[in-house]
Amino acid sequence: MSGVSQVTTHVLDAAEGVPAREVPVTLAVRRESEWITVADAVTDDDGRVTTMGPARLEPGTYRIVFDTGRYFAAKGRPTFYPDITITFALTDSEQHYHVPVLLSPFAYSTYRGS
Repeated sequence: MSGVSQVTTHVLDAAEGVPAREVPVTLAVRRESEWITVADAVTDDDGRVTTMGPARLEPGTYRIVFDTGRYFAAKGRPTFYPDITITFALTDSEQHYHVPVLLSPFAYSTYRGS
């Protein structure tokens, strides 16, 4: 896939002050009562995923699941959060949605980025 997807993310390891590299992420959309995977990706050396799904998505409820357990296990660090799920409303198929995560083994935060 080339270009930038409509939904992107950036994961920063706040405890170490570095990008969180090689974090598996999954983008899914809710249809009725089930979640359908749109794309799977892994954060790059800068902790970013810019090619996660198509350039345009239909409005709806989406979620990104971050496999933080795998990330911390690879670093030999325990974590309270084996995964992080962020659910959000994609209301405008023309807007870009950036969903960053600030991560540590025992806390995380997110916001709608630009």
